[in-house]
Amino acid sequence: MFISVLDLFKIGVGPSSSHTVGPMIAAHRFREGLVVSNRGQDCIVRCVLKGSLAHTGHGHGTDKAIILGLHGFLPEALVDRDVDALVEQLKQQVVLDLPGKPRFESETDLVFDLKETLPQHPNGMEFYLYDPDGTCLQAQTLFSIGGGFIATPEEIESLQAPIRFAEEEPFPYPFETAGEMLDMAKQSGLAIAQMKAANEYCLYADAASAGQELELALMQRWQAMKVCVERGLENEGVLPGGLNVQRRAASLFRQLSADPSQVDKTEWLCAYAMAVNEENAAGHMVVTAPTNGAAGVIPAVLYYFVEHEEGTPEQILEFMLTAGAVGGLIKHRSSISGAEVGCQGEVGSAAAMAAAGLCAVKGGTPEQIENAAEIALEHHLGMTCDPVKGLVQVPCIERNGFGAIKAYTAASLALKGTGRHFMSLDHCIEAMRETGKEMSHKYKETALGGLAQSWTEC
Repeated sequence: MFISVLDLFKIGVGPSSSHTVGPMIAAHRFREGLVVSNRGQDCIVRCVLKGSLAHTGHGHGTDKAIILGLHGFLPEALVDRDVDALVEQLKQQVVLDLPGKPRFESETDLVFDLKETLPQHPNGMEFYLYDPDGTCLQAQTLFSIGGGFIATPEEIESLQAPIRFAEEEPFPYPFETAGEMLDMAKQSGLAIAQMKAANEYCLYADAASAGQELELALMQRWQAMKVCVERGLENEGVLPGGLNVQRRAASLFRQLSADPSQVDKTEWLCAYAMAVNEENAAGHMVVTAPTNGAAGVIPAVLYYFVEHEEGTPEQILEFMLTAGAVGGLIKHRSSISGAEVGCQGEVGSAAAMAAAGLCAVKGGTPEQIENAAEIALEHHLGMTCDPVKGLVQVPCIERNGFGAIKAYTAASLALKGTGRHFMSLDHCIEAMRETGKEMSHKYKETALGGLAQSWTEC
């Protein structure tokens, strides 16, 4: 099993990897596969959103994502763009810039189906191309399965967990479980980050430059995380969406900076994590880590380590590679999608990844690293995804702060032990998967239960 660290950490835009980034990529994929007849502008493109995408799509910007994707945009191209202004401009361009010039009018051709959820996954999208007589010329169903990953129905049904991953054969350390990861580390004498790096190098055509290219790509993602934290610590005002949620990270940061000697690390971690998720909620640039909804946890822990504990560039790479190894296991064995398993799969996964990374750079053994990840994930089990008004704001922004605190605490606790512990990370990941399967759809990013429902009843 292999999922690249660069796929887990993707530079894009907010507010959601599964509801914004994924649908944009899916719409772009359908666009690229369109074959339009010579009837030209008489053909119509239509998109039907299903399940969680339909219920919370407006709040998560799914409608904007579909428009952008069908017009040829991908998330990484929007980092420095005014996305709202661009979407308004594209809404007026009802003809897609493609051979045959098919039409797409978002008011009529983007449908939010609140009744039917597709059986394979709650984040379903159906794309169609119709001729003027209403005959379907092309159709494609795609699913956004968390972290910006896309899958077809066939891919979901053919795998134990709905992901696309590389075959094992080319990779020197193809661990599929945490147990295998520990066995390979013991046999090879390598750290988890070293094994992960060796696997990553296989993706590069030029073996001689693989290390340099991977380092460059990872540092680019770290710089994006750092920029996101620092922008969030400066920006103020009210977040969009209608809840009138006030940004707090900048004010909190000023208070902490006024008398740092009186500040506990938990307050710094909250400030940094909330800064990122306020940027995400505003639709600005973030890095999936491993999702947008949980994008603040890993940057907060790593930023704290670098700024307050003098972390080095080498340790940044070790942190990200170790976190990527754990994130890949979680995604392969369970899910990082809030629509599939609740927020335990988003903030819980991020906290496990951050705990593993921090434990590694503080000198933890592979066994202690696995223990740190398990502790962090265990104490997020059962966490629901219940965004108020379908916006990634309440409780998401604060929840990232507490996820960062749990990650730091888990790493510290694991480092005090020997690495031997009762519950394995593999069993914890399986518990998350089973909990997600049994969790009501009301608590999995539909905004139909929990805090989202309590708010509407007030």
